[in-house]
Amino acid sequence: MKHKETVGFEIRSLNNLITRSMVGYAAQNGVDELTIMHGWIIGYLYDNLDKEIFQKDIEAKFSIARSTVTGILKLMEKKGYIIRESVPYDARLKKLTLTELGIEMNRRARHSIDTMDAEITSCFSKEEEEEFLRLAKKLKKSLCEKNKHLEILKGNDSG
Repeated sequence: MKHKETVGFEIRSLNNLITRSMVGYAAQNGVDELTIMHGWIIGYLYDNLDKEIFQKDIEAKFSIARSTVTGILKLMEKKGYIIRESVPYDARLKKLTLTELGIEMNRRARHSIDTMDAEITSCFSKEEEEEFLRLAKKLKKSLCEKNKHLEILKGNDSG
């Protein structure tokens, strides 16, 4: 019986190939001790230096569970990439701020990401790249909505 091609399988395969390539580019740019997720979070914080960013923003942006983000941020703080600072208007909230090391790591990681993105998109025309991004966003939105529905159902089952 022949294996049926599926979108999920292809996305997983692409993720593995991209991750492998990113590890190589990271080593070339001196950011191999930085995990890929740390790099994405540092980039997000850098792009939003003018805003207050909190853990819940990271959870939403990267579609990651709270407990996972907590562990990631603790490690990033321990490595000196970020600090968590209290805000005067709510003692429960801690805004995330990049350190000088975090800013330097962003510069290096950004070079790796840009190189990788250029490699990925080199086989696409501009129209194909735009179409791929449109379809990826459509799929992401659909999966997020379905996951929210599943979380609601799971919550109802426990009561």
